[in-house]
Amino acid sequence: MQPIRGRCHKFGDDIDTDVIIPARYLNTTDPQELAKHCMEDADPAFPAKVKPGDIIIAGKNFGCGSSREHAPLAIKGAGVAAVVASSFARIFYRNAINIGLPIFEAPGLAEASEPGDEIVIYPEEGVITNLTRNLTFRTAPFPPFMQGIMAAGGLIPYVAKKLKGEV
Repeated sequence: MQPIRGRCHKFGDDIDTDVIIPARYLNTTDPQELAKHCMEDADPAFPAKVKPGDIIIAGKNFGCGSSREHAPLAIKGAGVAAVVASSFARIFYRNAINIGLPIFEAPGLAEASEPGDEIVIYPEEGVITNLTRNLTFRTAPFPPFMQGIMAAGGLIPYVAKKLKGEV
């Protein structure tokens, strides 16, 4: 996997799936439509200011709440390249991997970062650096099979390629 580099948007602890994508917008699974409302209850300006390649930084328990797959779809649809949090709700973590949204646990990064900081993630090495503040954090590197899922764009495309013998 290539390094992921982007500008960060910072959120706190316990960001639940209703904050990521409010229930009033769950009448679609179209990532582009969901992206128009991504994180708007936490930051109403987020859908307008997020740019492709940006990174969400958050505290503990990101993605808690319901098990809806809409939450990581909204984030990915908004063009967010990765989410880094102190910890994730387990079902959100799995849903993100399944749709090909890179997510990383790095305790301390949120506290040491400010909105707009430039972040670079080296997924294979398990290194995250806040370039703005010259701080480096460790994260678990993706194992090869998860790198394959990410490279394919999610679990379903990965399985399709595997069945065709392309993986």
